[in-house]
Amino acid sequence: MKDAFIVDAIRTPIGAFAGTLSAVRADDLAAHAIRELVRRHPALDLAAIDDVILGCANQAGEDNRNVARMALLLAGLPFSVPGETVNRLCASGMSAVVGAARAIAANNGDLFIAGGVEHMTRGPWVMNKTSTPYGRDAQLFDSSFGWRFINPLMKELFGVDAMGETAENLLDANPISREDQDRFALHSQQKAAAAQASGRLAKEIAPVSLGPVRATELALKRAGLTLAQMDVVELNEAFAAQVLSCTRSLGLADDDPRINPNGGAIALGHPLGMSGARLLQTASLELQALDKRYALCTMCIGVGQGYAVVLEKC
Repeated sequence: MKDAFIVDAIRTPIGAFAGTLSAVRADDLAAHAIRELVRRHPALDLAAIDDVILGCANQAGEDNRNVARMALLLAGLPFSVPGETVNRLCASGMSAVVGAARAIAANNGDLFIAGGVEHMTRGPWVMNKTSTPYGRDAQLFDSSFGWRFINPLMKELFGVDAMGETAENLLDANPISREDQDRFALHSQQKAAAAQASGRLAKEIAPVSLGPVRATELALKRAGLTLAQMDVVELNEAFAAQVLSCTRSLGLADDDPRINPNGGAIALGHPLGMSGARLLQTASLELQALDKRYALCTMCIGVGQGYAVVLEKC
């Protein structure tokens, strides 16, 4: 029986619900990690990869129809490399890695990419078909989390408690004080903060480029200018988490007076097709009003993109 070894591992950051990564599809997140993994091993013969196995617990939305196969193709792996998606709920990613190890041990391959992907923000609402024509028994569920389309017999035999209810059940069986729970949660936060500050967690992560940040860097480079030379910065406010993620990545203070001096989309609104033109308009007017020279207009775009323009007042 052959031994299996973990040679390398990389992941994307973990986003908050409806946070910075909400605009990125699940298959694109997985593809980004796969692409970065193989980039770190330029001598690797990609055609030698026996299989890509990914765990995924939802599979009801953009992660449907074998997201492992979709992700490996999006990552640029050869068409000849197969993909398999497994579901063991919370253990899906671990089960995928164990499955790859079992295949190696059974001499069913030598080189595998295995891991997991989930995008809970983008989990769709799902509705079943009615049991009869023009029926009224359709059910609608948020597939982001928890049970859906429950078999009545399953509920009768085992119960279908949600995770919060399960926690209450555990407390009934094993009393644990709220203070002890809070102390443990605080300690977890403190350890994570320390790992972030020391750079330990950065070793695990393949950064997902924020569209406006990368677009801004390219626009400034092509213009031969720096961010410090910008007199006005118009950054479209899709939502506050996105804005602050971008400004902090660019090294700007949260309250930099150059940023959206007359308010942004959070206050004014974001009509998708016109917002970019509005940024150019308001930046041009602001340059004239202040008698300044340069303005940066930058936006996040759906599917993880960015767009930026540098204006100069003549």
